[in-house]
Amino acid sequence: MVDSSLPVQVLLGVYLGLLTGIVPALVAWTLGFTFKYFTSVSIPGFGVVVLSLAIAGVNGGLLALNDQTIRNSANGTALLIAIVVVLMISLYAHAKGDAMGAALPKRVTLKSLTERTLSTDVIDLSAGRGKVRVTVGGDVADIEGYPALPTDLRSSIAAFTEVFDADLSLGELEAAVADRLRSEFDLAEVTVRLDERGTATVAAAPPTAGISTRVPEGKRAVSVSALVPTGLARGDEVTVVVADGDPVDGSVVAAKTDGAKASDATPAGDGGTDPQAPPASPTTTGGDGRLTLAVDRASAARLLAADVRRVVVRSRGVRREFELLSLLRRAGKRFRRVTVRAEGALDGVSLGNAAVRDEYGVAVLAVRDGARWRLAPDGDVTPEAGADLIAVGTRDDLDRFGREAAT
Repeated sequence: MVDSSLPVQVLLGVYLGLLTGIVPALVAWTLGFTFKYFTSVSIPGFGVVVLSLAIAGVNGGLLALNDQTIRNSANGTALLIAIVVVLMISLYAHAKGDAMGAALPKRVTLKSLTERTLSTDVIDLSAGRGKVRVTVGGDVADIEGYPALPTDLRSSIAAFTEVFDADLSLGELEAAVADRLRSEFDLAEVTVRLDERGTATVAAAPPTAGISTRVPEGKRAVSVSALVPTGLARGDEVTVVVADGDPVDGSVVAAKTDGAKASDATPAGDGGTDPQAPPASPTTTGGDGRLTLAVDRASAARLLAADVRRVVVRSRGVRREFELLSLLRRAGKRFRRVTVRAEGALDGVSLGNAAVRDEYGVAVLAVRDGARWRLAPDGDVTPEAGADLIAVGTRDDLDRFGREAAT
């Protein structure tokens, strides 16, 4: 016979309540969290009570509540306590699920979970706005596929230190440091990895000869992300409109549209490419990309820190010589000034007899003998050693013409 004393009934009721209340509590927590997180609506407590009792009844029936000794009227107190325990557990689990659904950010992404941040003890708040000093730690590595860094350049990069805004994420800060290094040392390529202490691990490639020689004296090469216009070519003059501050004027050193190299652009025409035709001057295909500009030193740092809104190509005017030069350049032609070599193929030989156009594939636009220039010379013009010629043609043809006929 089952002991019907009150302490025993209480213990039996708590036991049964805990045993049969686990599943209802899990369901109540799940429903509370789900509804609050996705709909910002809390399920009424009455609904939770009804659902929990139904689940507890099924769960208890499957366990032991159908036992004759438990259903005996003498155990009525235990059953009442078990019901109270089930309801308390379910309501508590529902409240916790509801609170967690309200507190959890509504847009949890893999990026937000894995995004790194700076350590708070490296941020300087003395200037009113958080700043962090970035330094280069360890050896500066080379980038595979590029020439090795010269020793002096490697030492200069290793000594780099600069202050940046600390309200950027580490990913954005890495991009800002890479842009600053690329501009400061005219690097062909650079990768930056920052740790939480603001120490940068850097791999870099030395300046390429093409970019370095195209930056005028006193100018700096600055690379920015922007919406690149279609048909932009090296040497074009542009104005960069920034979010805050005055526009920045510069000349194009290099431009690349995302997903396509500048040399992939084809000139307007029948839509095809003639394999025998000379290569066209590189132009952009238009779209999001990167633009490298030659700007004055005062504008370089400001442009790196600015938010670029748009790029405006400045007109060169209506003078026909600019139009002619642009057309020739886009057709792959180049100009070159050469000097006739003594005892060379053109020394004392008329342009007609030398068959310059047929033999070398170039056209002589001007000849200077002494102090006088002769424009559009005919075939009877005979240059002597030391005479200057202005020739136009493809790069390869001009190279051959210079090797065989001039100095």
